[in-house]
This record gives sequence, C-alpha cells and structure tokens, in this order.
Amino acid sequence: MSRPHAAAIIEDTVHEQVERVLRSRGWGNRVITHVGYGSSSFVRVFGRILLGRKGREEVEGPESRQDATGAISPAHYDRGWRAFLTSPATGVPVKVTVGDREVFGRSDRGGHVDIVARDHGLPPGWQQAVVEVQGADPVAADVFIVADDVRFGLVSDIDDTVITTMLPRPMIAAFNTFVRRGKARHAVSGMAPMYRRILSAHPGAPIVYVSTGAWNTAATLNRFLVENGFPLGPLLLTDWGPTNTGWFRSGQDHKRTCLHRLARDFPDIQWLLVGDDGQHDPQLYAEFAEARPDRVDAICIRHLSPAEQVLSKPMKIDAPVRTMGPVSVSTFSAPDGHQLLRVLDEHGRVGPPVAADEQPSRPLRQPTR
Repeated sequence: MSRPHAAAIIEDTVHEQVERVLRSRGWGNRVITHVGYGSSSFVRVFGRILLGRKGREEVEGPESRQDATGAISPAHYDRGWRAFLTSPATGVPVKVTVGDREVFGRSDRGGHVDIVARDHGLPPGWQQAVVEVQGADPVAADVFIVADDVRFGLVSDIDDTVITTMLPRPMIAAFNTFVRRGKARHAVSGMAPMYRRILSAHPGAPIVYVSTGAWNTAATLNRFLVENGFPLGPLLLTDWGPTNTGWFRSGQDHKRTCLHRLARDFPDIQWLLVGDDGQHDPQLYAEFAEARPDRVDAICIRHLSPAEQVLSKPMKIDAPVRTMGPVSVSTFSAPDGHQLLRVLDEHGRVGPPVAADEQPSRPLRQPTR
C-alpha cells in the first residue's frame, strides 16, 4: 500500500491533536445522520461522528416533517463557513441497527460512516435505521428501500442543475459556499416540478443527488431541496479537504464512482441522468452510457443561461440524440426544468402521473433521541 499524501498526514495529525484537547475538556461524540438507500437485500446507511460540547444538542437526525410532502419546520440559516468548523471523531466504534440486523463499523479519518447492512427484512418505502455510538443517544437515519419490481430511477447533479451556484468559477463557488446563507441560494426554475412529475409517473422510483459538494453542507442542502419542492432522496457527497492521494479529491472520479456503484447496487434499474453543461456532466454521463447502455434511460442536460455561460465556459451539447457505437442514448437539453419536461413529454419519455394516494409517503417519524 502506497504512503498517504503529505497533506492527509498533516490533516490527520491536526485532527488527532484537536480531538485529544477537546475530549480532555469534556467534549463527547455527536452523531449526524444522512438519508440512505437500499433494496430488499441491502441498506446503505450514511452518517458522521463529530465532537460536541456536553450540554448542547448532541445528535442530529432526520428533520421533523409536517406532512407527507416532506415539508419541514421553518429554518434558521447560518453562513456556509459555519458548517466547516467541525472536529471529526475518528475511529469511533459505531453500531447500526437496520430492521433485523445489527452491523458494526468505525468512523473514518473524516468521522464519516458508510455502512452496508444485508438481509435486513425492511419493506419497500421510507424506513429508518438507528446509529449508535458510545456517549451519545441513538439517532435515526432515514433510508429509502427500493422495491424489487422498480425499473426506473433518477440521478441528479446539484450545483447549477437544481441550485444556481455557478460552481465552475472557484472564487464564486467559494463565496456561495462559505459566505452566503443557505436561504440566499436560488432553485433552478422548473426543476422541482419536473422531478415530481417524473417520479409521480414511476411509483417507488428512487431519486439520488450526486454532487462534488462536501458532506458538511448536507443538512443545508437537504433543507433547501425540500423547502423548494424537490423530492427527498439520498445525497452522495464528498469529504472536504486533503485525501490519501492529494490536496483534494477528483470531483469527476467521485461522480463516476457513484454512478457505477448505483448500477451495481440496482442492476435492474435504468437511470435518467440529469445534469448541466457548466462542468463535466455531459462527458461523464456519455461515458457512463457508453460503458453501461442498458442502465441508462436517457440523459437530460440543463443549458446554463448566457450570464452563467460567460462565467463558467460550459461544454456544449447540440444533438438531441448522441450515438455511441452500436447503441444510442437519448440526450435532451433545455435551459430549465419547464422546457426539459416539455421536451421529454414530446418524446414520450414521461408517462401519466399516478394518483397521490398511490405514492409512497415521505418519512414522518420523529428521530430517535
């Protein structure tokens, strides 16, 4: 095994020293959980173990939801940099209970938990797992169990696909991430209605948000998505900071890995891949479609506005259908969700919506405290 990158060694040393000092001052484990996913055979549970002061709220599970649409209570938005002022608890033993199964693991060098439980016995739909660590109360984690007969799923990018961030310009992205409040972000017009319409035509279909954003922003992103009418689904984000191979991880590699993992986890599902032309989504989606044409239903690319194009120098996609070797993958493009949905309707890619009472309900249970 190769020696870790110097940046990772330095970061680990700093975290180790900070953790030692904070624990000596009485700080303890704090559990944060994220939305996970699974099937009848497995469940993937996400979380993070941080250090927190005793006497403050020590756990952070699913938000309390007010109704079946996923609406949550009014939010208080801090500036983005506050989410990055955290101290991970590394190597902490973790127990995850999923239905009939108990699985054990440890938090990684960033405090992250990514544990798979098999033969869990949970039915399809929204369910909950429980994450436990020493010194903290058990915390619930929402998980969406995909039924065995589901054959369709939706994968969505986040930055400049559902949220206007102009991510390709580093300084603007840094300002949006660290300085602006979460409430100051704007949703891309029509994307939420488009997603709701597509999923209403495919009862039980999963939606997965894949982004190069940091796990530190997961709570803010989830709240933003739900409050702007986007369907609830797991976020596949990245760890912020140095890695074992360099100062920062490759965003393209992260997305590529996530797509292939979803293809392995759900071998019978064809995915509608939605992204924008401001980064590498067209290239990555086309590459994935060429490698796994049987796993791609279609590709939808949101064209950035003229102002966004000046800032981000996006890639262009001109043809509505891209042909790759012996297979063809339909690729549709438009400047917003309203027009993308219209194009999909014109090509017969969206079926009639299913009645609301036939849709799987959003998670309503309170987190276990």
